[in-house]
Amino acid sequence: MKSSARTAAPAPHDRAAMRADLLRLIALLRPYWWWMAAGAALSLGTVLANVALMAVAGWFIASMALAGVTHLAFDYFTPAALIRACAIIRTGGRYLERVVTHEATLRLLARLRVWLYGRIEPLAPAGLERLRGADLATRIQSDIDSLSNLYLRAIVPLVTGGVGTLAIVAVLSAFSVPVAAVTLLFLLLAGIALPAIGFATTREPARASVVLRAELQEVIVDSLQGLGELQVYGAASAYAQKVDRLSARLVGHQAKLSRAKGFSEGMLAVCVSAATWCALLLAIPRMLSSSLAPADVAMLAFLVLASFEAVMPISPALQLLGESLAAARRIFELADATPAVQDRAEPVALATGNDLVVRDLSFRYGDELPWVLRNLSFELPAGHRVAIVGASGAGKSTLVQLLLRFRDYSTGCIELGGLDLRDCAAEAVRDRIAVVSQDTYLFNDTIRANLLIARPDADQASLEAACRDAQLHEFIGTLPQGYDTQVGEAGTRLSGGQARRLAIARALLRDAPILVLDEPTEGLDTVTEQALMSAVVKLMAGRSVVLITHKLAGLTGQFDRILVLDEGLEPAVCGAREAG
Repeated sequence: MKSSARTAAPAPHDRAAMRADLLRLIALLRPYWWWMAAGAALSLGTVLANVALMAVAGWFIASMALAGVTHLAFDYFTPAALIRACAIIRTGGRYLERVVTHEATLRLLARLRVWLYGRIEPLAPAGLERLRGADLATRIQSDIDSLSNLYLRAIVPLVTGGVGTLAIVAVLSAFSVPVAAVTLLFLLLAGIALPAIGFATTREPARASVVLRAELQEVIVDSLQGLGELQVYGAASAYAQKVDRLSARLVGHQAKLSRAKGFSEGMLAVCVSAATWCALLLAIPRMLSSSLAPADVAMLAFLVLASFEAVMPISPALQLLGESLAAARRIFELADATPAVQDRAEPVALATGNDLVVRDLSFRYGDELPWVLRNLSFELPAGHRVAIVGASGAGKSTLVQLLLRFRDYSTGCIELGGLDLRDCAAEAVRDRIAVVSQDTYLFNDTIRANLLIARPDADQASLEAACRDAQLHEFIGTLPQGYDTQVGEAGTRLSGGQARRLAIARALLRDAPILVLDEPTEGLDTVTEQALMSAVVKLMAGRSVVLITHKLAGLTGQFDRILVLDEGLEPAVCGAREAG
């Protein structure tokens, strides 16, 4: 993981790109359209019920007052029942709206995370090297969380505001066309003009906030993981200052967003007041001319006042849309990355044989970079063993990645069972190969869960047999929780030798015909190394084995062939020779 969020952050994109991102997001949400439609319908019904409640209540109060003054009979049962009905619909609708819209949002977020994970999986590990782990986690978690604004705070308010405005204006026009026209004008100002201005002014601060939030998380994760080193070298305060600077920049952009939100809310209040006053100024003359009942004037005033509930959420929604689109760009940038290795459209099925042949294999990480491997050739018949020895940087770990199809070799070929690996599905190739590497990752879970990664259907007897062969079962038996003991993050609760034995047990459980051992004893003390090697020798029985190590001593007699990768006369050129 090399680059930071700053280098990975996208430049501001134009309207066409934003539109394309928005349409792509909507397409991803399409499988849950009925949940989305139900939530929007409930939101619309709730808003209209509230508007109707305000209008009928205003008319009812005014009518009751006039009836008291004029001593005329008045049927208050019907409007009272209507008010109760509107209140019940509003309360129940609001509850159901929250349930349905949040259920839809959670389903959408779950789908997006699964979709993104599916796009990321073929990229590992070569395609993810440019990203830090914290930035990758931010894209999967925080950036996708930001997309909840798209449905919950953008699509639903826009649908509710648009349809609700048409319904409210239609009702107003039945009483007064001028009042309906003025109300429509102010609704358009509040629902279109103000949100457009808000979106334009907050798009860049929202984009910058997304980038800074990711960068801040990276720095915090780095400083926490390396806190011991920072304290030893007295650099903790420098990292704290870096966090402070990033936090200050993030707060500055968030302050811009808050000011824009405050301005928008203030202008919305102005629109509401202006529309209500204009409605009264237009309605009162008609009341004086007896063309409009006095109670209807009160109803129109309350109806205009309440109608802005339909468009009020649009402005803050579009302000959040900039953040959502910035997060979407980061997500799509990752999802659209090209994997280092891609299967053919119709991969060839692997043959039953497990003979491995490496012929004239060469590889480098870029066209301008030196060769890591060059003209490497060897054969490994099924059931045989080969050891590959070389100093650090000689390309040993690169060879493992080529064998597992994590990278594509530049020239030459690797054949398994007589078939070029490039013609076969990468997943099928990895089913034939088990790996014990010096950097085997242990998940922050139980011993059992870490073992079951290799074979999810393995029973307890299989787990114990694998651990016995790896000389780990007796140690596990001394633990209070046995196989359900937590190993900690990256196996920190285990010693180096215990963690490596757990990796060996996992490889044993996989029971693959080809075993690759990449520096299995690297970083261990002499006693632990000797004990572990005895387990490794037992592990090699009956399998094709490729042992990669930087130590030549102790290999004679255990391997059919030993290859030594060494530097030639040209520093960037590596070859292979057989050692006696």
